[in-house]
Amino acid sequence: MATTHTTRMLIIGSGPAGLSAAIYGARAGMEPIVVQGLQPGGQLTITTDVENYPGFRDVIQGPWLMQEMQAQAEHVGTRMLWDTITEVGLEGPPFRAIGDSGDVYEGDVLVIATGAQARWLGVPGEAELGGKGVSACATCDGFFYRGKKVVVIGGGNTAVEEALYLTNHSPDVTLIHRRDSLRAEKILQDRLMSNPRITVLWNKAVERFTGAPGGALEAVELVDTVTGETSSLATDGAFVAIGHAPATDLFKGKLELDESGYIVVQPGTPKTAIPGVFACGDVMDQTYRQAVTAAGTGCMAALDAERFLAEHAFAAAQKVAAE
Repeated sequence: MATTHTTRMLIIGSGPAGLSAAIYGARAGMEPIVVQGLQPGGQLTITTDVENYPGFRDVIQGPWLMQEMQAQAEHVGTRMLWDTITEVGLEGPPFRAIGDSGDVYEGDVLVIATGAQARWLGVPGEAELGGKGVSACATCDGFFYRGKKVVVIGGGNTAVEEALYLTNHSPDVTLIHRRDSLRAEKILQDRLMSNPRITVLWNKAVERFTGAPGGALEAVELVDTVTGETSSLATDGAFVAIGHAPATDLFKGKLELDESGYIVVQPGTPKTAIPGVFACGDVMDQTYRQAVTAAGTGCMAALDAERFLAEHAFAAAQKVAAE
């Protein structure tokens, strides 16, 4: 039988943003509920080595970090519930969410932390070599390829920015693009073309990532999109940079989204256009997309949510007193 769960603070999503919001919300007495969704812990649960999260001198594992965040959130009073939200109602407060289980979740404030997922090529070897040479985040993993040969796949701003960033670590960066011109902004293209560490391969598409069985990436297999000729390019690391897809389908027509599908918030805040509804993490950030920035915006969402509830409680008290 369906159950209705009520809370002062309802959080959808359990990555660094959602769990950070939960930790701060619980400590503020909001007794948050976190609905975890299809991928509890978010993108970090499919990330192996994490070397850039503050507070750890040694490399840590992504799944372990998320387990610790969840344990901390629960320790201070968060309720973690396993469900997949299929429908939301933003006419509140209270704001309502309905799960695949049929359960209803109601919150006086709503924090959206549903994240975003990297778009992948979907070619052979990509999944098998994920974390073993194939990545979708140069900022996260570029450090592991110091002095090594790397490739970046894509032709937009993200791909060019990743290629430029990787020159901080690698003397040999190759950008692979399936067309004969880039979609990136001209200033980025100018920086790319003037960098002696970067080579561009035009009209090439990746057909396969290859490596020794159980080992690391060794090469990318290419096909010329004009002639059909095939070739192989040896590399130590490959970064797929063809964009990200924010998990915002639930909110189409209910919240303002930008042209890429990210939730629009007031600049410098996690506040959406609906008072009491906040968005944090990668679902509203297509620029940085780091665990530490997601956690920071989760903190901001919780602080703003607490202020929102306090202001409404004060206004309600004044109204009663006036009557």
